[in-house]
Amino acid sequence: MLIVTLLGVILASSIYIYEVYFFTFSEIDREFTQKGPGPVTSPTEKYTANAYYELYGGAAGGVNVRVEITNNNENNNVQMVYYSDAKSNFSMEWLDEDTLYILNNEPDYPNSNRSIKLEVGKEIYHENGLACKSLIMKDEYETCYQN
Repeated sequence: MLIVTLLGVILASSIYIYEVYFFTFSEIDREFTQKGPGPVTSPTEKYTANAYYELYGGAAGGVNVRVEITNNNENNNVQMVYYSDAKSNFSMEWLDEDTLYILNNEPDYPNSNRSIKLEVGKEIYHENGLACKSLIMKDEYETCYQN
């Protein structure tokens, strides 16, 4: 009984460690993805931002939103920079060539604001912080924000 319990604890710990420290955005379910607002092109057309909605949980579920940036000058290299629960008020706009402002809030609920300014290539946002803890993704950004 002790051996089975120890194996169970080791297995559960291994799964937790893998899920937290080896997270990549490629694990996000793209089966139920719908095109969101965009594309929004940066002032010099170097970058293009696209938003996608991901449905989860069936009829009683919700919607996540992810934003991907395409670098038009580097063979259309795509990088995910934002992942969060979608709110009713969502939009994107370029503040300058390298800074994207993402508005994602629910006006009737002040604590639901997930809006942020991100510098492309240096900053990302992941609402629950998995991308911030990931050892695999550490080289892809300088700063990671989470709620």
